[in-house]
Formats: sequence, structure tokens, C-alpha cells
Amino acid sequence: MNPIIVIPSRLASTRLPDKPLAEIDGAPMILHVALRARAASLGPVLVASGDQAILDALAGHGIEGILTDPALPSGSDRVHAALREYDPEGRHDVVINLQGDLPLIAPDSIASALMPVAQEGFDIGTLVAPVDTEEEAERNSVVKAACAFTPGRPVARALYFSRQPVPWGAGPLWHHIGVYAWRREALVQFVSLPPSPLELRESLEQLRALEAGMSIGCAAIDEAPLGVDTPEDLVRIRQALRS
Repeated sequence: MNPIIVIPSRLASTRLPDKPLAEIDGAPMILHVALRARAASLGPVLVASGDQAILDALAGHGIEGILTDPALPSGSDRVHAALREYDPEGRHDVVINLQGDLPLIAPDSIASALMPVAQEGFDIGTLVAPVDTEEEAERNSVVKAACAFTPGRPVARALYFSRQPVPWGAGPLWHHIGVYAWRREALVQFVSLPPSPLELRESLEQLRALEAGMSIGCAAIDEAPLGVDTPEDLVRIRQALRS
């Protein structure tokens, strides 16, 4: 494999305006994410954004940016557009779509997302972590992956994703983390498809891939990294970096 990491980012956010530029420990959040991606040492790191201010925030740090059409509907579309511009020859056969609101993600976790496509032949790899509390299980902002790990197998097939606690019954629940390792041809197929019924119902883009028959493999990490969706999340991240 010859992977590349692309971080889609945009200023528009209803709950936290200008979120990628939010200051954390003296640097904008998007730079924290990009530097952690670079520390994974998997390949080039690009930030794909329709907002020049985000790319300007990366200046002087050795992180490349691609200015994409601001009208693109999703992060996956931004990743695909940036990849076409940066690598039209198709040298990079796997692309990691890393969300720009995970400033504390461990570089090793980013690398783990490759495991399903590298070792198990899935179209898409992603990450899950154990759900630890009932509150986390019931919170609809925490996406749950319906998957089951068997002894000796580090990757589990994703059967469904939901904002509800699935599957029902005794046993572990898995918190889905929005990091995807795409085979390039799977990403090309995905962005050519219209939004699917279950995707629209759950407001979860990955369901489009499952409804189209693509396979998603989950690699487990110990703990879900703190993400930033609200001003309260930003306070928690700042405190975590100071501690």
C-alpha cells in the first residue's frame, strides 16, 4: 500500500463557528490534527478545505493544503477532490480520511485504521472503541458500530452503524470513531452515489457504503479520543492538553 492522509475541514459549523481555527494550546485545532497525522509517518498529509483561512493557518508548518470547491456537500467529497488534484496519476492507492476535530488522536490509532484494508481485504477500514457507560450508550452524538470481534481476529466486519445502542442484548457496545481508510476505488465509487435512505434517516454517511454493498472493517483501539463539537468540548480539550 501507498497511503496518504487527507483531512477535510470547513469553517461552517452550527454549534461551534470557525471550529478548525479554535485556539488550543497556542495553535489552531486543524494544525494539531495535521501534526498528529504527520507523526503517524504513513505518507503525505493534506488538508482539504474550501476556506482559504484554514489553509493559511497551516503556513510555515510543512503541511500541504488543497483549496476545494466550498459547495462540495461532504468531507468525503472534499477528500476525493483534493486527491484528484494532488495525485491524478493514482500513486496513492489508499486514502485515510481523518476528521479535523480530533486534536488528541494518537498517531498509532490513525495507523490502526489501515489494518482492515491491509490485512483483511475490506473496502474501507475504520476505528471503534469500547462504550464504557450507559450515558455514552444512550447519547445520540455517539455513533455505535454493530460489529463483533472474535478471539484472535483484530478486525471485525461492520454490519450497521446507528445513533442508537446496537446491537440489543448483553455484550459490548462499540463507539465508532470517524477515521476511514478507503481503498481509492471504493472512495471513487462512494462519491458517485447519491445519499442512501438509511444514510439520510440516521444522518450517517457510512451507511451509504454499506447499502451499496461495500465492506467496512473495524479495528479496535482502547479509548475513543476526545472530539470537538461544542464549546464545552473545546474547554475539555484545552484542559486535557494542560494537564
